[in-house]
Amino acid sequence: MQTIQSGYRGLGLLMELNLDRVLFVGSLFIGLVAGVWLSGL
Repeated sequence: MQTIQSGYRGLGLLMELNLDRVLFVGSLFIGLVAGVWLSGL
């Protein structure tokens, strides 16, 4: 049971770190799209 709990905790940490990366890449992409859209005006 302890092994399952520690594995679940590690999986949660991994998901949290990946979520941070996804949010960073997403905000970068949105910024680039907004810049292209504004330069087209």
